[in-house]
This record gives sequence, C-alpha cells and structure tokens, in this order.
Amino acid sequence: QPTLVPATMLLLVTSLIGLAVAVLVFSRLSLRRTIVKGLDTYRRFSLWLLSLRGLTEEDVAARRIVTGESWEEFCDTLKAAGAAMIASGTPKDSFNQAEGFRYLTRLTRAGLEAFVEHCDDKAPVLHRVAHETVKLGSDNPDNYYQTARISGKYKYRLYGQRGTIDYVSFGTQHGHYGQGGGLPPTGYLEGSDMRIASDGTFEVLLSCTRDAAEEKRFGPNWLTMTPETGTLVVRQTYADRSKETVAVLHIERIDAPHRPSNITCTQLDDGLKTASTFVAGASMMFARWANEFKGHTNKLPLFDPERSNQAGGDPKIRYYHSYWQLATDEALVIDVMPPKCQSWNFQLNNHWMESLDYRYYQIHTNKHLATYRSDGSLRIVVAHTNPGVPNWINTVGHTCGTMCFRWVRADNHPEPQTRVVKLADVPSLA
Repeated sequence: QPTLVPATMLLLVTSLIGLAVAVLVFSRLSLRRTIVKGLDTYRRFSLWLLSLRGLTEEDVAARRIVTGESWEEFCDTLKAAGAAMIASGTPKDSFNQAEGFRYLTRLTRAGLEAFVEHCDDKAPVLHRVAHETVKLGSDNPDNYYQTARISGKYKYRLYGQRGTIDYVSFGTQHGHYGQGGGLPPTGYLEGSDMRIASDGTFEVLLSCTRDAAEEKRFGPNWLTMTPETGTLVVRQTYADRSKETVAVLHIERIDAPHRPSNITCTQLDDGLKTASTFVAGASMMFARWANEFKGHTNKLPLFDPERSNQAGGDPKIRYYHSYWQLATDEALVIDVMPPKCQSWNFQLNNHWMESLDYRYYQIHTNKHLATYRSDGSLRIVVAHTNPGVPNWINTVGHTCGTMCFRWVRADNHPEPQTRVVKLADVPSLA
C-alpha cells in the first residue's frame, strides 16, 4: 500500500532520533545541536509526506502503540542504556556495578514520571525528578528540586507560600531532558528579587510577553519564557534542612482552563521515546563526565560555567566538579578561604554522580553547617573513618567517586586547594 512507504520512513526516522540523541551525548554541544536540528527537520519533512498521503502523526503513533512497536523500542533503548555501565573508565567491581544498574532504574522511574505521567503542558504539575531516591548529575543534598512541563505558547501563574527555606530560585529552560541539544536558560528569577506579601504568599507570571495589566499585577514577579521554552525548574536550598520549611508551590494556566487532556497515542509514543532516551542520554553523558573528571582526581578545578548552564545548571552558581579516590589509610584535605557569598557547599558522590545517602550519613557540608578555623578559613576532610576533626565527610564504604564544590552568588570564586595525606596525620596538620 502506498501510504505505508512514508509511514515506514517516519518510524525509521523517529527511531533514529532516539538512537541519535543517546549517542550524541558524547559529541560536542554545537555539533549535537546541529545534528538534532537536522533530524528534526527530516522528521518534519516526513510528516509533510504523510499529510500528502492522508496520514497524520497521530495515525502513525496509534499504529505504533497498537502493534507494540512503541513499547518494544522503549525496552530496546533501556537495554542499550546499559552501555553506560561498561563505558571507558567505569569501575567494574560488583559494588559499583550494582549501584550503576540501580541508578538506571532510578532514571527510568524519573523519566516515566516526567515524560509520561506529567507530560501535559496544558495542565502542568510541579513534581520532584531528583530527590532522596532518584539522583543524577551531582544532585545537591541541600536542594529541593521541582520541575514542570510547560510551553512558551501558554501563560502560567505560579503561586504559593514562601516558607522559611534559605534560598529559592526559578528558571525556565529551552526544551527538556531527553531531547538532546542541552538545556539553555530562557528565563531566571531570584526569590530575593520577588515581591512577597507580609503573610509569605506570592504569585509569579510565566510568559513570553505581558500586557500592562499583568505588569501592574505581578510587578517584578515575572519569569520570562521564549517560544522554545519547555521546562520550569525550581531550586530551593536549605541552610539547615532540620530547621527550615520549603516553599509550597502550585502552577496553573491563566490563558485557558487548567484541565488535563486525555492521553493521546502521540503523547504516549513521544513520552516512552523521550523517557528511554533520557535514561540512555543522561547515564552516558554523566559517565563521560566522570571519566573526564578522573583527569584531575583529588583536585577541584572550576567546571566550565557555559557547559554547566547548557546542561541545566544554575547560572548563579560556580561548580567545581571532580573525581576522588582514596586508600583505606588516606584522607583528602580541602582548604579554602570562603568569599562573601549567599552560600557554598561541598558534597561527595558515587561514580555515577549520585549524591551519597545524605539522609543517614554526613556526606556534605555547607556555609551554615561547617566549623571554621580561627582565621575564617575552611578545612574539609574526606575519609573512610572519622579522623576526629571538624567537617569530616563520610565516604560511606566507597573507595572512589565524583565530588562537587559550589559557590552560590559569590563575590569571587577561589579554587579550593586539595592534598591527599595519611589518615593518621590529619589531626596534626597545620
């Protein structure tokens, strides 16, 4: 039948898009953007061919759902994601591999939540992708992450109660995880720059443009978008998690009723495809990062800010990503004079860039929790056992992994100085 020729072409192209996004995480960002854009153009051309034959994208998606092709590709891409476990530089011992495969299950759970369950930008839902049992990309133990699928085509109202948490910021980003091409920011709003009522309530407008009435109503509380915006990210940062409450937030459409639609075959097909490529893409990208960090093991050089922003990092933060590796009788000593800043923190991760379990172990510290030396300087000690000095960071049975130091809204960005010493010598260090 002649209609099957372009339909088959589209199925092939969409499959290639998923595979390409997973593979292209190894490429330079500019090249990745070019190829992803080319694939998208080819996909649009294929849809045009379909329209000439009387078929729509929904027709093709319906066929893929009914025949099981969509599910099979989802499972095949998840299987391919296992390549990250054997990528160059990954530890092959059973403990690290077990953590690695658990990491893939966590990414799968996060991907399905984000791209299937909460995929409707007409009725977005704020939800947590990274949290205590889903970790990726050196997730910050001090942060309470929330995200929502949005679209630059619509207008939204974000509202809630500020709470007592130390820091809040809001950002919009181009596209979303799983699409490829990075996550460049399209808007940013600091909590400290917002207008908040005396009872702690506030509202924020999310839009590409605003009229005079909206400007009067929302004032400085405007989070900009572009037509390409696809993601809302909320970062709330604790100074002391045990004493603070997070902001309680809600989001709604204001240019149309906030009402979810019935799921379509296209939504499900795209959601399964994006979720699986998210698992493959994120795991391989961060595996590559971890391997790169090994080039400066036990040091903390500045991570390229532009690269961080493109991966979805906070533009107000300077990151110092690296790798650590210690023998049982060694300790990593980190010394720095903190600048004037909103905050800072240091954390320890496993090889897969998952923060270690901060619920039960002291695997990080920050500006408000740390003990300082008499001259105001800071010393942090990473070791397998407690050396009997302040600011000990527990390796929780790991012998290697990644680590991250952050300066948040700092006047300057000194590089932390590091050295590996014998654990027994730590108490006597000057």
